[in-house]
Amino acid sequence: MMDGAGMVNRVTTVAPLRNVMLLTELIERVRNRDDDLPGMACFSGPSGLGKTKAAAWNANQYDCCHVEMKESWSARKFASKIVEAMGIEPRGTIGDMVEQAGEELAKSGRPLLLDEAHLLAKPRLIGIVRDLYESSAGGTVILIGEEMLPQTLARWERVHNRMLDWVQAQPCDLREAGLLARLKCPGLEISDEVLQLILERSQARARRIVVNLRKLSEHALSEDLTVIGMADVKDVEFFTGEAPRPRGNI
Repeated sequence: MMDGAGMVNRVTTVAPLRNVMLLTELIERVRNRDDDLPGMACFSGPSGLGKTKAAAWNANQYDCCHVEMKESWSARKFASKIVEAMGIEPRGTIGDMVEQAGEELAKSGRPLLLDEAHLLAKPRLIGIVRDLYESSAGGTVILIGEEMLPQTLARWERVHNRMLDWVQAQPCDLREAGLLARLKCPGLEISDEVLQLILERSQARARRIVVNLRKLSEHALSEDLTVIGMADVKDVEFFTGEAPRPRGNI
């Protein structure tokens, strides 16, 4: 909570951020849908907004199967990782593993979160996702990826028309910057003005906010500060994500 002076007080717990709750609500909406409604959905947004953290939190909290796609994965690797995420030993062909995973989703009712889903934009991989959903007898499959993921999925009508909902991840606000500060900078009292500055320099992206809070913590340690206002950060070079300008002859 904020005190009367607008400072962040040390707390021992941090409430989930907005994107965590947006994903939670999406998962529950798909799980609790009517039987005649499709069971896939999409959660998308630019990098750095905390989508993967939201997926990991929900996977732990609600016993979801969480698979974070890698660009180097083949179709067989992708199928085997899905099966492994369900606690099952992969066996047989790709088709066999898809059937394994589909049967497990149908039996357990666990949602499947496919993270970095923009990397699935290949006919073989997206076909596995569609087959898996069909094999799950109406399971819950959430695709999580970058901002253009909904437009990418439009290329595959048989996946696109199985979507129940499209939800976009949101940038952080001042309240969430304060929550992150309590988690990452325990023992520091940071003014709202400094938090607003960090929010702006970070383009409201959770990952960059955490980087800048680390910079602030290091600065406070070096200057022996426990209370930080605007006058204390005039020499702090916050990370903006911009690439440095090319140097001249060195």
